Amino acid sequence: MTTTTELPAPAPAKAPATRPAGHRRRGESSPLARALSHGVLITAGLIALFPVAWILFVSLGPDKNDYLHPGKILDKITFANYQHVLFDTDFFTWFGNALLVSGVTTVFGVLLAATTGYAVSRMKFPGHRPLMWSLLLTQMFPIAVLIVPMYTMLSSLGLLDSYLGLILVYSTTTVPYCAWLLKGYFDTIPVEIDEAGRVDGLTPFGTFWRLVLPLARPGLAVAAFYSFLTYWAEVPFASTFMLSSDKYTLAVGLQTFVSEHDAQWNLMAATAVLIAIPSAAFFYLVQRHLVTGLTAGAAKS
Repeated sequence: MTTTTELPAPAPAKAPATRPAGHRRRGESSPLARALSHGVLITAGLIALFPVAWILFVSLGPDKNDYLHPGKILDKITFANYQHVLFDTDFFTWFGNALLVSGVTTVFGVLLAATTGYAVSRMKFPGHRPLMWSLLLTQMFPIAVLIVPMYTMLSSLGLLDSYLGLILVYSTTTVPYCAWLLKGYFDTIPVEIDEAGRVDGLTPFGTFWRLVLPLARPGLAVAAFYSFLTYWAEVPFASTFMLSSDKYTLAVGLQTFVSEHDAQWNLMAATAVLIAIPSAAFFYLVQRHLVTGLTAGAAKS
C-alpha cells in the first residue's frame, strides 16, 4: 500500500512594484531642478573662463590696440607676439628668476610652517596660543604698510636687489598662513602615531619627519600650491626690492611693456598667457591632493 503526498501549489509570483507616476526617491531631484542646476553651473563656468579666453584671444592680435576692436582679430591672427616676447625680450631671464624665488620660497616656507604647525598641534608649551595669534596678526597689515619698513631693514642688511632678501620677505608672509593651515591638518592625524614612534625609539623630529609628514601630503600640497601661486606673479615686493633689470621676475618684467604714455597690450597679453602655464602645470601636479587637504582641517583649528 503506497501513500502519496500532495505538494503544495507554488505561490504566484508577485508582480514587481511600480512607482506611482510623479513619485521620486529620496534625494532624487526633478528634471526641472537638474536642468536649472546644470544651467547655473555652465553659466558660472563660462563666466570663470571668459577672462582667460579673452586674454588668449587678445594675445593673437598683432596690434596693441586690437583689444578695442576684437572682431578684427579673427582676420589677422598671428603668433608674432609670442615670438617677440620669447626671443626679443629677457623673458627667459625673468622666468628663471621667478622660478628660483618662488620655488625656494615654497620649499623653505612650507617646511618652516610645517614644523611650526606640528609643534603647536602636538606640544602644548606655554604661550603656544599667543604664538598662533601673533602669526595671524601679521596677516592683517596691507602690503603698502609693510613695504617701507621692509625696505629699510633690507637696505640696512645689504639685501636689497638680492634673491635672498626677496625670499626672506616672501617667507615672512607665507609662513604664518601656511602654519595655521597645517596646524589644522596635523590636528586630524591621530596622536597614537606619535606615541607609536616614541615606542619605536624615534625622536620627536624623527617622528615628525618619518611618520607624520608623509601622512600630511594633502595639507603640504595645499600650502605649497598657495605659496607658489602667490609669489609666482607677485608684483609690489618684487618691483620695489629688485632694482636690476637682470633680476626682475616675470611679473616685474611684464611692466616693461608699459611706458608713461603707452601700453603694449598685445605683448602684455602674450606674456600673461606664458606666465599662467607654469601655474597650471603646478596645479595639475598637486590637484589630487588639493580637495583632501582643503577639507581635512575644516573641523578642527
